[in-house]
Amino acid sequence: MGGQGPIEDLEVLARWLGFAWTAENSRQAAAIIARYPQGRQHSAVLPLLDLAQRQVGAETKTQGWLPIPVMEFVAREIDMPYIRLLEVATFYTMFNLVPVGCFHVQVCGTTPCMLKGSDAVLDACYQRGLKKGHTTTDGLFTLSEVECLGACANAPMVQINDDNFEDLTADSMGAILDALAGGQMPKAGPQVDRQTSAPEGGPTSLRKMAERNYDYRSQWGAAPAGEGQA
Repeated sequence: MGGQGPIEDLEVLARWLGFAWTAENSRQAAAIIARYPQGRQHSAVLPLLDLAQRQVGAETKTQGWLPIPVMEFVAREIDMPYIRLLEVATFYTMFNLVPVGCFHVQVCGTTPCMLKGSDAVLDACYQRGLKKGHTTTDGLFTLSEVECLGACANAPMVQINDDNFEDLTADSMGAILDALAGGQMPKAGPQVDRQTSAPEGGPTSLRKMAERNYDYRSQWGAAPAGEGQA
């Protein structure tokens, strides 16, 4: 996972030595690089690393990771020294530098999630054979404990691949893992009755905004847009 050293196993190196974009990803990579001014193609490093990790994931039926030859390929694509690209890849935990499973379960252990029960969330993972820093023998799950994932109001939460699962308990976390193991895709987001970060049961103020972009300004004594202007 991010922050760990890249694997230098000879078999791994040989497997990915000929890495190249798929036809579709080649088009995407060209479009990404074209967003930046001439001579500033290094700015494309983050989205290109993400694209490469996703391609590796598609080929290995996992969440994806970045073998050394793949990172070297991306570095050549944007004429960036490999060591500079490696500095980026090792900084961001979104990039996996070792193989991961089909589902990368990242449990937030920062203070808000810890106070709201992240230990119980981890226990639900342990009860199903997941271990921090390891992939299950069936290749299905990799478990990591990470720092803040930015959903503190909905603590405790986990990120699994691209989805957040929030307002968790040991039971709801277990149900999510069981569903994934059974080939089902559980509902992402809050696992209680709330809309995003609204109060449980629905909004307690500005309720009409939950239905549409309602204009409250007439009730607040403010002129609607365009009125009162010269």
